[in-house]
Amino acid sequence: MAFYAHWLGHYAQAYHVEIHAWVFMTNHVHLLVTPLAESAVSAMMQALGRRYVRYFNRTYQRTGTLWEGRFRSGLVQASRYLLVCQRYIELNPVSAGMVTDPSAYTWSSYRCHALGLAVQLHTPHSEYLHLGRDTLARQASYRDLFKRHLDSELTDNIRATVNAGLALGDSRFKDELEALCERRLRPANRGRPKLV
Repeated sequence: MAFYAHWLGHYAQAYHVEIHAWVFMTNHVHLLVTPLAESAVSAMMQALGRRYVRYFNRTYQRTGTLWEGRFRSGLVQASRYLLVCQRYIELNPVSAGMVTDPSAYTWSSYRCHALGLAVQLHTPHSEYLHLGRDTLARQASYRDLFKRHLDSELTDNIRATVNAGLALGDSRFKDELEALCERRLRPANRGRPKLV
């Protein structure tokens, strides 16, 4: 995982992507990022994937693809959902039963946010920075967020949004994005279209 983290940091810098939160699980990775250039996330993930597959195949003397498919992504309304998504990401090892506290998992951004661990890969998001007037206040406020459970409906919504490549936000946010992107960023209505 150290190799993956190193090259993630390298390609994030090369393609101008800020990494706000991450967790490297044994069979998948979650990232919360902000691209600073068009198509930056796709370019970063493609370069990282190629590099990591070469390393993995050489290290474990294997050939072929490593990933199940292309990466999945969704857009997040920062003001309402960024910190929720960050918690969802950093609680993955707890949800998987690997640890009982997120601070016990090494391959996560939790210790950056909650305990002040400095990691070159990390760029704190402005929503995180608004949690307190100084570093210690932010860390305490962030730890307090983890005292409450994440709503299971919300976590299901996060998963569905990312898996479908949609947007996580309120209706106004989705309306603005759909107009800007000229594509649907919310689930289509089920069933046949209504006749007028």
